[in-house]
Amino acid sequence: MPVHAIDWRLERSVGASTSFTDNANQSATDPENALILSVTPRFMLRSEGSRRVQATLQYGLTGVTRFGEDDSNDFYHNLSAVGKAELVEDFLFIDGSARISQELISLLGSPADAEINDSNRATVGTYSFSPYIQQRLGTFAQVQARYTHSGAIFENDVASNAVSNAFSASLNSGTRFTDLSWGLNYSIREVNNRDELVGDSTFERVTASAGYALNRKFRVFGTVGQEWNDFLSASETDGSSWSVGAGWAPTRRTSLEASVGERFFDTTYSATARHRTRTSNWNLSYAEDISDISQFLGTAGMRTDYTCNVDGALVEYLNGAWIYSFPPLGNCVEVGQTPGLVYDLRNGVFVSKTLRAGVSWGKGKLNYSLNVFDTRRDYQHPLLDSEDRSRGVIGAVNYRYAPKTNVIGSVGLTRNEVPAALSGTTDRADDLLTLSLGINHQFATDLSGALTFRHIQRDSNVADADYEENRLTASVNMRF
Repeated sequence: MPVHAIDWRLERSVGASTSFTDNANQSATDPENALILSVTPRFMLRSEGSRRVQATLQYGLTGVTRFGEDDSNDFYHNLSAVGKAELVEDFLFIDGSARISQELISLLGSPADAEINDSNRATVGTYSFSPYIQQRLGTFAQVQARYTHSGAIFENDVASNAVSNAFSASLNSGTRFTDLSWGLNYSIREVNNRDELVGDSTFERVTASAGYALNRKFRVFGTVGQEWNDFLSASETDGSSWSVGAGWAPTRRTSLEASVGERFFDTTYSATARHRTRTSNWNLSYAEDISDISQFLGTAGMRTDYTCNVDGALVEYLNGAWIYSFPPLGNCVEVGQTPGLVYDLRNGVFVSKTLRAGVSWGKGKLNYSLNVFDTRRDYQHPLLDSEDRSRGVIGAVNYRYAPKTNVIGSVGLTRNEVPAALSGTTDRADDLLTLSLGINHQFATDLSGALTFRHIQRDSNVADADYEENRLTASVNMRF
């Protein structure tokens, strides 16, 4: 066997910021001025030089000191790690990931970052470990069997710690089939929750799929299946399923796919669309699925889009395909961002309905982006038979004022709707407006800084929930 050498690249940096806010506690009746100082040393460790082992780990420790009516000191850990390895060539593989971040506890509380005000933030850790085997059966088919162990840990029991074990197996058509494609899939996921009120859950499903390319640009496809689920619900959790759909790809730069079907909870829809020109990228996705907070964490949060150069070929990570806070490869260029979903850490099984759409374009010194999102969670628990919803639009512009100086502005509007069954009081609707204007400058190859002003305003239908905040932040980052 040839030796597969692995080189490790270590990148170190330290960031510091000073923020002044006129409403640190984001209160309608008792706003507090505060001066907030933070320092974040961080490092990134990335594997290089090996096709069979790819890994990246980024860790940062943020120390915060707040001066004002509520003096306090805190430390926050942030980790993003992902890795994959080919243990036996073309047969045995393993994937793994881990993440630590400060997440929103409730949609009804303060939406501020933990550094400003951590009253509505909790440290959350998630991890996943997944060995699998993959084998080609000549040109006839390809088979895969995968085991996944994962979990979610929540600070101060703001949600139920969960551990899940999953197994999936698939048999899909090989290269012998050109116009016709087919597949058989089986999956089972068991979730153990520490909270007895939430209860344990099991999700089991088997499907058969087939597709046919009518020509080089148009194809049709469909699935049939059966699922057996076991979780606390006010309605039936088992049933048959089906879906039919079509895909259209008139050029390499344009693709569209949509389907409609039926599952035990309701009629389901899905859609994806992408279009790229020399100056713009367009994307849209919509999906519906059964989920819980431990699984939903992996689909939320702001995501960065990249294009990467791999041995002279362009590889794209668009439409939120890369969920981590660091680039997927060493030679990558940031081309935009997909908006994060606004959610809180609520227990229970729910049907998630998630829409993302966005466009980014640029010409000369100006780059623009416009993104929208809409996420709904229909809870299946007998005591939480209700639905919350978050939707919003974010627009941003980046102007290259000078070769090393950029002016960045953005405006965002988010509407959160929480019914009385979930809020515990009354139907709640909050509109959150965010305006941001800043300038950043590259002082040297390894030294950059920024000055940013932000205005935040919340309007609510509940008394004493409205507030306004103005914040000015100066930051600097140095690599070494």
